[in-house]
Amino acid sequence: MESVFGFVGNGFVIVAADTSAVHSILVHKSNEDKIMVLDSHKLVAASGEPGDRVQFTEYIQKNVALYQFRNGIPLTSAAAANFTRGELATALRKNPYSVNILLAGYDKETGPSLFYIDYIATLHKVDKGAFGYGSYFSLSMMDRHYHSGMTEEEAIDLVDKCILEIRSRLVVAPPNFVIKIVDKNGAREVAWRQSIKDGASVPSA
Repeated sequence: MESVFGFVGNGFVIVAADTSAVHSILVHKSNEDKIMVLDSHKLVAASGEPGDRVQFTEYIQKNVALYQFRNGIPLTSAAAANFTRGELATALRKNPYSVNILLAGYDKETGPSLFYIDYIATLHKVDKGAFGYGSYFSLSMMDRHYHSGMTEEEAIDLVDKCILEIRSRLVVAPPNFVIKIVDKNGAREVAWRQSIKDGASVPSA
């Protein structure tokens, strides 16, 4: 019941993801950050099997860092997306990863960009995208309210509308979300939207 979504604004990309780590009917934790900082100007929001998600995103992060270390220049967002897609395609014929990715980045030459990469190595550059059961609701809200050139305040307001819709409509909706932005100043965390504190004790009667 994961929810990962994001869209491109005026000079930035905003992404949001639920923070629940679940297995079967159990919630193990409610503060799992599913949006990894790939480098100073790139974010990877991922959904899928927890082991695949963590292992694959860390693998991509370390290889992107290795490229910059070897060559002295960072990969562009498009290059990082194509590398990620290539690794998923290679694994698809061997030991496939069950992981879906939204890769957000900002480049001086091309500005903000968002790439949709699914578990069967489909790659598309998009203005808005989503994965998980929450995508049924976040995509409909973005279809209704998204427009190109959104300000940061408008974008955060739309993210909050999407989160509210997921919490209202999804039968087993995740309680907490993390929101991050990447722009010319770099990748950063904006806020957490929490309705449950992890490890909160239940008051006795």
